[in-house]
Amino acid sequence: MNPFTAIRAESVTAHGELRLIAEIRRWLGKTSPKSPFGIGDDCAVIPPTKRYQLVTTDPVLYGQHFDDTVPPRAVGAKLLKRNLSDVAAMGGRPVAAVVALALAPDTRVGWLREFHRGLAACALRHRVKIVGGDITQAPAGFFGAFLTLHGVSTGPRVVTRGRALPGDRIYVTGALGGSLLGHHYKFTPRLAEGAWLARQKEVCAMMDVSDGLAKDLNALTPDGLAPALIGSAIPIREAARRCARVTKQAPLFHALGDGEDYELLIIVYYRADKDRFERNWKKRFPRVKLSLIGTFARKDNMPTGALRLVDYRGYEHLR
Repeated sequence: MNPFTAIRAESVTAHGELRLIAEIRRWLGKTSPKSPFGIGDDCAVIPPTKRYQLVTTDPVLYGQHFDDTVPPRAVGAKLLKRNLSDVAAMGGRPVAAVVALALAPDTRVGWLREFHRGLAACALRHRVKIVGGDITQAPAGFFGAFLTLHGVSTGPRVVTRGRALPGDRIYVTGALGGSLLGHHYKFTPRLAEGAWLARQKEVCAMMDVSDGLAKDLNALTPDGLAPALIGSAIPIREAARRCARVTKQAPLFHALGDGEDYELLIIVYYRADKDRFERNWKKRFPRVKLSLIGTFARKDNMPTGALRLVDYRGYEHLR
C-alpha cells in the first residue's frame, strides 16, 4: 500500500497536527501511558532504575527501508524491531520509546493508522511503552519515522563490542542473506537470546548483524587481528540462494553482504569450554541455530583456507 494520496480528505492535511496527535494516541492504545509518563508534556518521565541504561535510535524511510509491497503494519513493527535488535545485542531489555514523524502533506491517514497499529502490536508484545515524540512536515512524497528506544540491562553487565583476542571464537545466530525477500521486516529480535548471552561469562563481545556480516565483523576486530572465517560454516538462508539464482553471484556473497539479518554476532573467549557453551545454548534455545563460523587470528598468521573478507562488502551508508 502506498503511504500517499492525491485525495485531500484522505490525507494528514485534512486532520492537522493536533487532531493527528489525538488520533495517534488512540491508535497506540495501551502502549501510550498518561502524562507525565507518556504523550502530553515537553518530555516524558521514565522511572529511575539501578541497572545500566541503554539508548538507541533507528528510522524507517519510504524508499529506503520499505516500499509499497510492505504492509503498513509491518513497517510500524519494523521501526521498533530495528531498535529492539540493538538492545538485544547489548543483552538488555526494552522499556520505552519516542517516535518522531516527518510527514508529507499527502500522507494517507489510513496508511498512518495501520502503521501505528503495527507499532502498537509490536510494542505490546515486547512490553514497550510509546511515551512521546514529535511531528514535522516533510516535502511531498516523503515519509520518515524515527524511533529512539530506552532500555535497561538485564543483569550486572552489558555486552559491548569489546576487544577480541587471538583464538576467540566467532558465532552467529540463525541464518544470513536474502533479507530483501521478506526477512528485513519479518524478523524476530533476539532479545531473550541476548539477555541469556549477557549472563554467560565466556561471552566477551556482541553486536547485531544489520549491515552485513562482512562489514559488521570489522567493528569487533582489533588492530593486528583478522577474522578467520570458514566459508562452509556460514549459515545461509534459503532466500539468499534464491537471490543468487537471479544475480548469478554465489549464495555466500549474499549471506555476507545483504544486511538486515538482525541476527546476533557473538565472540566467545578462546579459553571457554566450547562444548559446554554450545550444549547450554541448545538446551536453552533449541529452535535457534547457533553456528561457529571462525576464530580471530593474527593478520600475519592466517590459517589456510580462511575467507578473504576483502572480497565481500556489506551495506555502507552514504556510499
